[in-house]
Amino acid sequence: MPTNDSVSRRGMLRGALGVAGLTATGVIAPAASSPAASAALISRGRPVITHGIQAGDVTSNSAVVWTRSDRPARMFVQVPGVGTYRGPVLTGKSDFTGRVQLTGLPAGEALDYRVVLADPDAHRPVGERADGLLRTAARRPKDIRFLWSGDQSGQGWGRNPDLGGFPIYRPMLKRDPHFFLHSGDSIYADNPITGDVALADGRIYRNVLDESKSHVAETLADFRGAHRYNLGDEAMRAFLARTPMVSQWDDHEVSNNWYPGEILDDERYTEKDIEVLKRRAYQAWAEYQPLSPRTVREHQIYRKVSYGPLLDIFILDMRTYRDSNTPGQEKGGISPDGGILGTEQARWLVRELDRSKATWKVIQADMPIGLIVPDGDNIEAVAQGRAGRPLGRERQIAWILREIKRRKVKNTVWLTADVHYTAAHHYDPARAGFSDFDPFWEFVSGPLHAGAFGPNKLDSTFGPKEVFVAAPPAANTSPLEGYQFFGEVEIDAHSQDFTVYLRDIKGKSLWSKTLRSA
Repeated sequence: MPTNDSVSRRGMLRGALGVAGLTATGVIAPAASSPAASAALISRGRPVITHGIQAGDVTSNSAVVWTRSDRPARMFVQVPGVGTYRGPVLTGKSDFTGRVQLTGLPAGEALDYRVVLADPDAHRPVGERADGLLRTAARRPKDIRFLWSGDQSGQGWGRNPDLGGFPIYRPMLKRDPHFFLHSGDSIYADNPITGDVALADGRIYRNVLDESKSHVAETLADFRGAHRYNLGDEAMRAFLARTPMVSQWDDHEVSNNWYPGEILDDERYTEKDIEVLKRRAYQAWAEYQPLSPRTVREHQIYRKVSYGPLLDIFILDMRTYRDSNTPGQEKGGISPDGGILGTEQARWLVRELDRSKATWKVIQADMPIGLIVPDGDNIEAVAQGRAGRPLGRERQIAWILREIKRRKVKNTVWLTADVHYTAAHHYDPARAGFSDFDPFWEFVSGPLHAGAFGPNKLDSTFGPKEVFVAAPPAANTSPLEGYQFFGEVEIDAHSQDFTVYLRDIKGKSLWSKTLRSA
């Protein structure tokens, strides 16, 4: 979540968008926030695809495909040259969402696939269909391009018809990536979208309105509605149909800056127990992501996705297992215990990094390491602003960095979003209060479509240097101003170089850096 030295972000989230004024008008979303379905299908009472299709967690031989129906339906997925996969019956129990695990796919191929919704008792794929594209990982070195970003529909900035909804997805699609890493805050459950916004210069930011986004999300239906609101955007659906996603969550899928066991002091909520809200939020989030059945079943977001010999991706969950938000001054030796990841996840990360045979190891973190992200008088992320030895959650990160060095794990890169601007940070023990680690890079990019903030201050404990930053001149700048960002990575199969591009809302590269493999 973004912050600004002169702005109370908790007050910003509860208030009327700070410098902006709300009006009671807006563009009302149609009952079905999706392309118009075939009149013939509707007249026959046949199932209709309501919110597009997605693929996710693609490997060399497998993928997950997702869709949503308007009524009970049997889901099929067809892959030409491979076969037809008969999936589950989609019912109201999952809000008519469902997924099919595709196995036995050929490696290193661009595969067209087709999702078909048939009647629940159907044995053949006859019904409405939608086409998508996914690319399986290669077994031998092959060029890779992928994108990352996060933070969508935050601070009351929703789908804007004057911008074509969420405009950033159009240049992202033009980059033709193999996949997209979503760094979290896929919805803002705690940020209602309640009307048009009058900007300081007299312009009006128009929002598409929907009843599901008129209040904070508390019920399962509320959380589901927030996900449907975002997927009502045509550009987003077009992007996801042709770009598999690796999903991660952060705080706003539930509530701002939440931690386990928290009791909310926010007067907007009637349900203040974060554990109750989290259970509902996780169910809705999992229903609307192209996650593997195992990930959903085990409620374990952190995982490794292998994308061929050049790349392993380690998706972290810096929310579910964290300790309470405090001022971050706890002393003691460096340790895997507690912290922002929890003991089991911290040990898993080090163990799997050590086992990885991939050239590059991307650590997909939902929060940055060295940026100070306050939560009132407490600390929301890792850094707490006190130079010198690691304190608080820094002790766990110090243990991870030390173990990476001790085990001689090479070519680790950290990618994140969360703070609503884009930046490149280089961490070097020569500048650090704690120096028992190898130098590494952290790249920040976002938001996809939310208020822009920053830049935040850096904590010197791990020796970060701000090599590049692009941020707005004021807190909570609207998407109309263009301070929306995504990152891109290209891995060259021949040289094994890892090149990062930080791109703006139109896809223009603002800065780039090529890393050589060790």
